[in-house]
Amino acid sequence: MPGPLSGITILDFTWALAGPYGTMVMADMGADVWKIETVFQNEQRRGGGPYVHDVSTYFFSVNRGKKSVMLDLKSPEVRQIIYDLVPHVDVVNENFQPGTMKKLGFDYETLSKLNPRLIYASTSGFGQTGPYSPRGAVDIIAQGISGVMSLTGHVGGPPARAGYSIGDMGGGLWTTVGVLSALVERNTSGKGQYVDVAMLDAQIAFLENAIVRYTSTGEIPEPVGFRHPIGTPHQAVPASDGWVVIAGVKDNNWALFCGSIDADHLAVDPRFLKAADRTTYYDELEPLMFEAFRKKTMNEWLEILADICWIGPMNNIAQAVADPQVNARDMLRDLPTWTGGTLKVANTPVKLSRTPGGAERGAPKPGADTVDFLRKAGVDQTKIDALIAAGFAATGPEAPGVREG
Repeated sequence: MPGPLSGITILDFTWALAGPYGTMVMADMGADVWKIETVFQNEQRRGGGPYVHDVSTYFFSVNRGKKSVMLDLKSPEVRQIIYDLVPHVDVVNENFQPGTMKKLGFDYETLSKLNPRLIYASTSGFGQTGPYSPRGAVDIIAQGISGVMSLTGHVGGPPARAGYSIGDMGGGLWTTVGVLSALVERNTSGKGQYVDVAMLDAQIAFLENAIVRYTSTGEIPEPVGFRHPIGTPHQAVPASDGWVVIAGVKDNNWALFCGSIDADHLAVDPRFLKAADRTTYYDELEPLMFEAFRKKTMNEWLEILADICWIGPMNNIAQAVADPQVNARDMLRDLPTWTGGTLKVANTPVKLSRTPGGAERGAPKPGADTVDFLRKAGVDQTKIDALIAAGFAATGPEAPGVREG
């Protein structure tokens, strides 16, 4: 069945991770996403490895379901073709440094005159305003400046980057939220608008609890490792054969929890009767809890504590991929590569009852859709052939008459 964004056409000028992740989410939801790539782009230029089935797994993981169009954006002929097509698209996405699209002639002011209904979304490190706006940024910069890295890691240890690129993907996701909001508003006003999302802003938004704790108390939050900064116990604990994660232990079931882990003495210790006190005296509580939990296996604790608190295994990635709940929710999909293999990817988490969407197609072959794109823009075959011969458009990673490698 078609996805909920079926009928929405997106010109995707994004690159790297933040921008492509956001447009991939919309492709999963059924949008027609035309990814504009540099002429003669090959898999090594597209993104990092490992390279499996001769494709970049990095690129594949955030560009599935899109169409690949190879164009030289500095060419006046190509610029006019984009102008001719803009009145027929709904959304333009880009994630260059501020000012880049204006230099190319594809900024919001220019394109919105051609299509007043256009939604134009820019994802950048610091947004289009403010003293940092001209600077470039990548994931770790957003994590560092926002304070995320100051909260990640263990007490007394060095700062740590979050284990996945939340700085990039957070910016991409919030851009998608902005685009979808603007599309809904357009149904009422009939007008498009500009969506400006900064990776730094996205991280500040994710830090809501940490920020309000600081602004209301004056205390600067610090890293607490594998536990929660307020609730205790709300953390990972070691079993005899691995780790489990627990939460939901409150004052009214603290005694029951202690009895279930054969540690009744903790239930009457005045230092641990209240959640706030358990956090205050955590250094004293931790070794006592750990001693109790190390006496049984992970599976034993999963059964013993199932009805007393929230509990689950602390999986590594291989275990998460094999987890029955993950698979029952159709969160992994095998998608074809353009070279003939398949790669297993994480599916979209949104489950819709009538128009489900989701990951259906892999990342495209470089330049596979260039000709269709040009035809959609009204370019005749003679002009298409001339553009390709001149190197202003391409249908693959090889220049005319030149074999790659």
